[in-house]
Amino acid sequence: MKKYVTILCDGMSDRDDERGLTPMDEARKPTMDALCKRGITGLVQTVPNGMKPGSDVCNLAALGYDPQKYYTGRSPLEALSMGIALGENDAAYRVNLVTLSNADKLDDRIMLDYSAGEISTSESAELVDALKPLFAEFGAELYAGISYRHAAVIRGTGNTGTTFTPPHDITNRPINGKLPNGRFGQKFTDLIRRSIDVLKDLPVNVARRAAGKNTADAAWFWGEGTKPALEKFSVAFGKTAAVVSAVDLVKGIGVAGGMTVINVPTATGTVDTDYAAKTAAALDALRTHDFCFVHLEGPDECGHQGDRRGKITSIERIDAQILKPIVATLEKSGAPFAVCVMPDHATPLSERTHTSEPVPFMIYDSERHSESGVAFSEKLAATTGLTLEHGYYVIKTLFA
Repeated sequence: MKKYVTILCDGMSDRDDERGLTPMDEARKPTMDALCKRGITGLVQTVPNGMKPGSDVCNLAALGYDPQKYYTGRSPLEALSMGIALGENDAAYRVNLVTLSNADKLDDRIMLDYSAGEISTSESAELVDALKPLFAEFGAELYAGISYRHAAVIRGTGNTGTTFTPPHDITNRPINGKLPNGRFGQKFTDLIRRSIDVLKDLPVNVARRAAGKNTADAAWFWGEGTKPALEKFSVAFGKTAAVVSAVDLVKGIGVAGGMTVINVPTATGTVDTDYAAKTAAALDALRTHDFCFVHLEGPDECGHQGDRRGKITSIERIDAQILKPIVATLEKSGAPFAVCVMPDHATPLSERTHTSEPVPFMIYDSERHSESGVAFSEKLAATTGLTLEHGYYVIKTLFA
């Protein structure tokens, strides 16, 4: 039976630097380039018109779902991945532990780090426990997630309608004008303000401060949404599917779509994730599933941090430690297979946030005789003349 794999390199696409090069141009990625030359490549518009270039929207598209039909917000997907039950009228929110500059007034502070120095899961669990009573006062349930990523839920109807700013969009920028606004903006702003008082002198932050690490100074809300209703992947595409990811958002899409979500305890969502464990998980999944979606967050994290060397390293490690062994195993099996490699969106180092331009994709199919003849990069993909109007067309092309 034919096997299918998508290697999703989150935020890999970028823009030319002053030398005319992107991290994809500079990275040593012989497996991607070889497969691309023997397959097809082009550009795909993963961000629909009028929608923001979030990983939620773009990973929905990469998994074959039309975001304009299915998207109901980021946080509900993350909540589902965490095992949080949601009612039809409940509102979910992403809660980051973030590092802010010092200032007497909240409006005068700067967003120094959207991840509180990529705080450990064990440290953040202690902080979340300390914050839960405060959240309860506001009628919100707070749930601990992985590292700096957590979730809050407010039960019942009529709780949506507030505008939030993703913290990674304002790194090293003032938070003035970016605090919650709209229907319940003041309520959420007050909760952020009070979270600062709860967190500042907790043992975890005292120890991090003494060690010269970024502290978790505040709880920051974003990604408001309600329970999604995705069509089952097996019904939509007639194939069994598994998801391998360290990111709650992507796991949540898998849960909502009835896919098998595989937990890799040593996966971190950074450039230093456990590539070998993720590869082993993907290969194991392919023994019993038709399709496996392998999500790698490292390039995106490095893009947000402005870390060019890290982004190049992420791409190289994905090529050598994920793509190469998966392809070698599939080739050795003798069964037909197809592999797609793509980013969900661009995260340019110059912007340090997501952007909406088309991104490159490549598909190699062992049963097709396609020859793009070019390596895998943004500029070379643009030269082929192949452009997919919607992100969810990629899955259809892969399965064709």
